[in-house]
Amino acid sequence: MKVVVAEKISSSAIDLLREPRWTIVTPDQAEGKLAAQLQSADALIVRSAVQVDADLLEHARKLRVIGRAGVGVDNIDLDAATRKGIAVMNTPGANAIAVAEHALALMLAMARHIGRANELMHAGKWEKKSLQGTELRGKTLGIVGLGRIGMEVARRARAFGMEIVAHDPFVSTAVAKEQGIRLAKLEEVYAAADYLTLHVGLTPQTAGMINADSVKRMKRGVRLVNCARGELVDEGALAHAVKQGLVAGAALDVFAVEPLKNSPLTALDNIILTPHIAGSTHEAQEAVGYQIAQQVKEYLKHGVIQNAVNVPSVSHDEYLELQPYIVLAERLGSFLAQVSDGTLEEISLRYTGRMAESKTDLIRNAAVKGILNEALEEKANLVNAEAIASARGLRIHESRKPHSSSGGSGSVLSVLLKTAAGEHLVKGAVLHKDRPRLLHVDGIDVEAPLERNLIYLRNRDVPGVIGKVGTILGKHKINIADFSLGRRVGNAKPNAPREAIAVVHVDGKVPPQVLAELRKVPAVEQAKAIRLL
Repeated sequence: MKVVVAEKISSSAIDLLREPRWTIVTPDQAEGKLAAQLQSADALIVRSAVQVDADLLEHARKLRVIGRAGVGVDNIDLDAATRKGIAVMNTPGANAIAVAEHALALMLAMARHIGRANELMHAGKWEKKSLQGTELRGKTLGIVGLGRIGMEVARRARAFGMEIVAHDPFVSTAVAKEQGIRLAKLEEVYAAADYLTLHVGLTPQTAGMINADSVKRMKRGVRLVNCARGELVDEGALAHAVKQGLVAGAALDVFAVEPLKNSPLTALDNIILTPHIAGSTHEAQEAVGYQIAQQVKEYLKHGVIQNAVNVPSVSHDEYLELQPYIVLAERLGSFLAQVSDGTLEEISLRYTGRMAESKTDLIRNAAVKGILNEALEEKANLVNAEAIASARGLRIHESRKPHSSSGGSGSVLSVLLKTAAGEHLVKGAVLHKDRPRLLHVDGIDVEAPLERNLIYLRNRDVPGVIGKVGTILGKHKINIADFSLGRRVGNAKPNAPREAIAVVHVDGKVPPQVLAELRKVPAVEQAKAIRLL
């Protein structure tokens, strides 16, 4: 076996890879010769600097696995690796404790004015009275996102005697209860938290979630911690809230633009800023290198793959055949997650037609991936989606009907999402070989493209709704690409308007003020913007 380690990892990780008749190419040996070294390599280990693109992979004639020492895989062309049958693995959670400890350190620094006390002492000033702090004991910690890091923060916060309330619709009540965490809606977390810490990924729903409006719904004097993604926080709005006394303090390790420049945050004494170092500990760096070396070794010796981020278990031809249905499943899942409310409890899938005879594991995981990734910090993928759902106490059910009775639609995928607030069912199919289409929503047939930007409307079936919707969108210069309608057959209440659904495919994102206007239309009962990435 030949393993090329293209970037520096710990010496213990290199030693772990050494086996009889194995060749280990170290970073200094690979520098400037990576393409040539890959021609005979079985494995490649990188961090974030080396760009593993399709051109580089053309030199990898026998490469079986790429190991990323870290979480992000933006520097690896996953499609190219998948097409060549190369497994790609990363090391999620290896720095979870480091980040969690940093979040707690920032809370303590705010509570006890550590930064200001240090500055005063170095300036030769002994000011005890102005530095009187508060205890974490008895305070309520609000956690947004209960992935690996969020859970580690909760465990440590309990040791300080804090009450913990959290929002994560993808964690079951039973799992949270075991950790002493009370699950609540986001609004309740905002209202209850003395300290608020963010541990979610960046999605269209979470971008800018800390803004002028959300701050108004928080407890006055809240203290904010962000070690997740800088884009979650509107820095200008946060600075204004601190100046107004709505937010007592903030501690940020991540920023929308890094390195931090020209930010209103730097002028405020009660905001602690650290340069994206939450995961940067000797132990964490040792852990990611050792973990990826261990995973690569296990795969090469025993075929055991851990923390895979692509689809290594199908042939190229199988992948090409399944790909349109994988896209369909992911978009149906994402659509469902965005129209649903409440804590997720159960996911059910039903395959009909030829699709039911395929390897539906990938299709299932694509649907689960689409659902989870709307709010999940730890990104699900086609390999790990089921495992992530299981770890969060979510139930997944599947059923098959090989011969479709769907009236000529061919293979049809049905996805049912059950939450504490209710159930939603969608059906979809692939038309013209590669075009995913929505066919059905909650008992109403409505055919619509599952494309990038959609507006989802539930309304009473009365005259004038389409015109009013078109007028509002036209006023805001939003172009309509497709307008799909459907209404319920029959009606439970005599002489009452039937329930109807509209799915409007538009060009560009839908601003919140447009949704607000749509909701004011008397017949409209629900209006949501759906974004399918």
